[in-house]
Amino acid sequence: MNDRVVLPAGTAPPLGPFSPGMQADNVVYTAGILAFDDQNNVVHVGDAAAQTRHVFETIRGILGEAGASFEDVVFNHVFLRDWDDYKAINEVYAEYFPGTKPARYCVQVGLAKPDALIEIATVAHKRV
Repeated sequence: MNDRVVLPAGTAPPLGPFSPGMQADNVVYTAGILAFDDQNNVVHVGDAAAQTRHVFETIRGILGEAGASFEDVVFNHVFLRDWDDYKAINEVYAEYFPGTKPARYCVQVGLAKPDALIEIATVAHKRV
């Protein structure tokens, strides 16, 4: 198996001992991605839709660095701080997956920083 770290230019260093993305053969995995700026500060505080969009744009960068896209995504792990944000998150989610939807689960959790409202980890299988 060939594997490599996927780290787009300009990505902030992770908060812990992990890689933002890993590619193993044709599969790309992202870590749990939060709405952080390049200094690991939460952006769009209080706005679940904007944080979700920011998370997906970060994921887009990781996938792109690995030669994948949202069309290759087969599974999303969605973590939200408050169920009151579920509708706003789903509206943005549907923008990124307008056709066939990947499998996913969504759970309510405490996140790494108090102002973080959403975290998403993604699995993509690149088409060859």
